[in-house]
Amino acid sequence: MNKTPFSKIIAGTMTWGVWGKNCNNNEMIALLNCCMENNITSFDHADIYGDYTTETAFGNAFKESKIDRDEIQLISKCGIQLQSDNRKNLIKHYDYSKSYIISSVEQSLKNLKTDFLDLLLLHRPSPLMEVDEIAAAVEKLKNDGKILDFGASNFTTQQTDLIETKTKINYNQISFSITDHAAMLDGSLEHMQLHKIKPMCWSPLGRVFKKDDEQTRRIKKLAKSLSLKYNVPIDVILIAWILKHPSGILPVCGSSSKSRIAELMKATTINLDLQDWFALWTASLGEPVP
Repeated sequence: MNKTPFSKIIAGTMTWGVWGKNCNNNEMIALLNCCMENNITSFDHADIYGDYTTETAFGNAFKESKIDRDEIQLISKCGIQLQSDNRKNLIKHYDYSKSYIISSVEQSLKNLKTDFLDLLLLHRPSPLMEVDEIAAAVEKLKNDGKILDFGASNFTTQQTDLIETKTKINYNQISFSITDHAAMLDGSLEHMQLHKIKPMCWSPLGRVFKKDDEQTRRIKKLAKSLSLKYNVPIDVILIAWILKHPSGILPVCGSSSKSRIAELMKATTINLDLQDWFALWTASLGEPVP
């Protein structure tokens, strides 16, 4: 199977199910079609989303939508074990044994109504993960055609280096936004560029629309003026700020609003002026950049 590039904006499905909008089947089909109409063809999942139910809801909608599997890319994550009515877990923990990684992927394939994942990510690092177990699982899943590519999520540079002693990591999905830009300053994004690891970022709008404080008010004030300059909504300006970084970050946008989804890809057409980019960073910091 040939690898199809991920869309420059990735649709995050976490809020499509019971952890968010709780879309019914028809609403989820409508969201799928809206994404496709706006050239968002990549969909980010995790086995735990919706208390282990969202992948199934998406899979049912995808099957009924009649969208060609070759036209989309499916990402999922595994490793987190939640306390849930759907699991016999006594406590939240992580499991990166070979058998669990394989069984989790096989369950995701069943839920998503597909034969393969375009990308498997380890959801969060575990102090007890053994790289030989992980590498053996990844090798088998690739050889069996059940995953096309492999990466991590929320892993540090040292943790990715450890995994890469046994198997290549091609993606790392991290938290990154105008309000959470530590990865830009602690060497993480440079490390990814050096090791040819493609960054994805979750929560790309950060705290801007979740908190009302001095920082978010500064950012929104400037972003509002820039939205007039570039003739796009404020959230598109904030996504464009991320896209300008030379590491080629792929934002995972979790909106379940069709109107917002329709606007998101506009960010890929905007190249913020250098000083506008730094002005946004300055607004976030509340002082001149270092």
